[in-house]
Amino acid sequence: MNDTSSTRETLRLEADAEGVARAAGILRAGGLVAFPTETVYGLGADATDGKAVAGIYAAKGRPTFNPLIAHVPTLDVALAQGRFDAAALALARAFWPGPLTLVVPKAPCCTVSDLATAGLDSVALRSPAHAVARALLDAVGRPVAAPSANRSGRVSPTTPAHVLGDLDGRIDAVLMGGSTAVGLESTIVACLGDGPVLLRPGGVPRAALEQALGRRLATATAADHGSADGEAPVAPGMLASHYAPKAGVRLQATRIRPGEAALLFGPAGVEGIGDARAALNLSPTGDLAEAAAQLFAMLRDLDKTGATTIAVTPVPDDGLGEAINDRLRRAAAPRPGPGD
Repeated sequence: MNDTSSTRETLRLEADAEGVARAAGILRAGGLVAFPTETVYGLGADATDGKAVAGIYAAKGRPTFNPLIAHVPTLDVALAQGRFDAAALALARAFWPGPLTLVVPKAPCCTVSDLATAGLDSVALRSPAHAVARALLDAVGRPVAAPSANRSGRVSPTTPAHVLGDLDGRIDAVLMGGSTAVGLESTIVACLGDGPVLLRPGGVPRAALEQALGRRLATATAADHGSADGEAPVAPGMLASHYAPKAGVRLQATRIRPGEAALLFGPAGVEGIGDARAALNLSPTGDLAEAAAQLFAMLRDLDKTGATTIAVTPVPDDGLGEAINDRLRRAAAPRPGPGD
């Protein structure tokens, strides 16, 4: 089921008991199913089956050195896959199920395939909060590897239409679960023995993590990301250029240039908006949670206008703004050429 060398029919499955059962059967048979989580849609495969995981990389056009998150229904299941220190346990108990991924050393009995972990001695684990995702994980009975359900490096999907726009004919099915609530990928924290380290900001803000830990949270350096010179990153979603629309992205815009598409934040006006090809506002009231939920969908909508550049006005860096700005910086980063 995971041969992506030719176009196949992508089933549209209702997100009910029958649809979940069909999706679970496809996954257990080695196929690919996109499904909703509270963050974005994930592209699922049986994480214990290397051939199935290879199908994810083929469908997404994803570099095989980039590890994948393994989704599990409960902490008890996660404890069979990874070794959790006190910090990892504290975070899992505080935020699971929810938008937090923990990178921990593999347990001796870890069944997640080496391809899903990119050959690393660690495994990225998450227990999602979305009811459909949890029902699917229970029905599959195995960890499910699931990066965002889009072509590699492109804007992450928050609706079934986004998934189908990128992957229709390349995967076996989509569970049609409506729009996602959080709209940003999970926060990723590494707990690998030297204290917890924030690898990627996301749906759980830094302040909440630090409150649960009772201490400040270290932040990954460029060396920790392991992606500067083509080295394997230590966790998913850490490539420098990621979440990118086809248009170029210009950050911290205080004036919109003629013909640009504009991505705005907050109630304040911006010079040149009348010359914009199109304009959307992440949150006219300045609500960061609303902005996070809208980010990827609005980037996709502005990309459809045909503008060569999307100008983004400043977004505060506090709370969920840290994650929003992280995604925007990656969207604006230089992109590898065909020979890179």
